[in-house]
Amino acid sequence: MPNDSDRDSDLLARAAAGDEEALRELFSRYRDRLKRMVHLRLNRRLQGRIDDSDVIQEAFLDVSQKLPEYAADPKLPLFLWLRHITGLKLTEVHRRHLGTQSRDAEREVTLHRGGLPLADSVSLAAQLLGKWTTPSQAAIKAEQRIFVQEALNSMDPIDREVLALKHFERLSTSEIAEVLGLSKAGAGSRYLRAIKRMREILEEIPGFREL
Repeated sequence: MPNDSDRDSDLLARAAAGDEEALRELFSRYRDRLKRMVHLRLNRRLQGRIDDSDVIQEAFLDVSQKLPEYAADPKLPLFLWLRHITGLKLTEVHRRHLGTQSRDAEREVTLHRGGLPLADSVSLAAQLLGKWTTPSQAAIKAEQRIFVQEALNSMDPIDREVLALKHFERLSTSEIAEVLGLSKAGAGSRYLRAIKRMREILEEIPGFREL
């Protein structure tokens, strides 16, 4: 029975040769992972205005045009290439709707595989604190989100990005190393340092464990 890698290789060859059904199936295998990345990195000011699926659809169109070139010389694993193309599309969406406001030179991290939008402290805080529903919980959430955002901003930007990649995008250590241009060991140690700092942050939030 063929494994996922063999299936991807077959679909990639067929899609690069112009098989639209193979292209759709290939892309759909990674759609959920790509949508997770878009949801995490879509600027908060665009929430409600831009749907994650719209960005994914625009990325699919770019993938369909660029896939033959990629298939001829694949320098990245397939998923990371799809993530890269989707990230570039997300950057384009940010610039289209936010203009120069979408860039913050003092906070930007230059990543090995290109300047994709960062997972900012607002997004990470929302992911960490989750969705509290009662009125009292909502009030606590608003107050503590500010605390968590400030704490996240105090972290090393690369450590914060490693945390986003591993904990929220669920990339493997090897994938993180490839994205950031680190060794696998370096990516692993960065993550351990980041998660240790994150635990310290959460433990400082009054009553967090009881929520």
